[in-house]
Amino acid sequence: MSAQPLPADRKAPPQSTPQERLLQTALGYMLSQALYVAAKLRVADHLASGPKTTGELARSTGANEDRLYRVLRALVSAGIFSEVAPRKFANNDISSPLDTQKRDAVYDMVVWMADKFHFDAYGEMLYAVKSGNTVCQRVFGGECFEVLERDHEEGAVFNQAMTAFSAMMAPAVLEAYDFSGIGTLVDVAGGHGFILTSILQKYPGMKGILFDLEHVVAGATERIAACGVENRCERASGDFFKAVPSGDAYVMKHIIHDWDDEKAITILKNIRTAMGSRKPGKVMLIEAVLSSGSEPHFAKLLDLEMFMLPGGRERTEAEFASLFDRSGFRMTRVVPTKSPVCVVEAVAK
Repeated sequence: MSAQPLPADRKAPPQSTPQERLLQTALGYMLSQALYVAAKLRVADHLASGPKTTGELARSTGANEDRLYRVLRALVSAGIFSEVAPRKFANNDISSPLDTQKRDAVYDMVVWMADKFHFDAYGEMLYAVKSGNTVCQRVFGGECFEVLERDHEEGAVFNQAMTAFSAMMAPAVLEAYDFSGIGTLVDVAGGHGFILTSILQKYPGMKGILFDLEHVVAGATERIAACGVENRCERASGDFFKAVPSGDAYVMKHIIHDWDDEKAITILKNIRTAMGSRKPGKVMLIEAVLSSGSEPHFAKLLDLEMFMLPGGRERTEAEFASLFDRSGFRMTRVVPTKSPVCVVEAVAK
């Protein structure tokens, strides 16, 4: 289809210069924080019933009218929200998922990824790159997951975001991958159980064990009950660097990427030991899989999060195969999904 000419009264936007592109990237943290402010003030919720003026939004959110207008003006320039009349705003396709009444999982991910915890941490990226260390000890006085356990408020934000991320990925994973033939499925570091309960709902003949730290699995009670799988879903707590429960197959969502190779292999070896000779003897990792090319991919940014905070990494298919081989497994396939993650499957040797 040929391009249509612009109306006579409009000009094509000028192409960004290299200098402008660099500045746009350098200023990206400002837009990130503007998005966080709009999310925390629930601006999208207030616009769900229709467009509102800045004054109306300021009164309903308890914000300063002038500052709120300037934040929304910046977001509109990035395509988030629409200014339908001077100082009057409306939701658009991009801002609508921030309406918490729609229960879109992206809201919790935005709040987690753009909050002060990340701003404090990412100010030390140069230190992380030069030293090869994570930044949590330097910034927060403890390792990543220790800090999230100690800081109950930030830990709750993290756990909610991980549950939300599972909600975003679960339908695509269940559509792409067949979990049938498994008697007892162990979800290692399964958080509040979104992935495991979703699988159990689809496969009523399956039993499950949700395994995580004690304070984490305690938060799964409500979801397990709401999904009607209490009689098929056992909860267990412990340290996966020491041991995991025995099961026929194991699933982990975005867990192996938290750790360097040696720690990841320790987890996988503990799974291999607990599995014994039980069948089908599978491990399914729900992870992003990096390509070797230079094309854009969500995981290339997530990889920065891994070396900044827990100390892990995103991996290529070959790197996953190597981890499995060194842990007593053989990688059998990588199943793409209609989401940024794949199911990386291996079987016991």
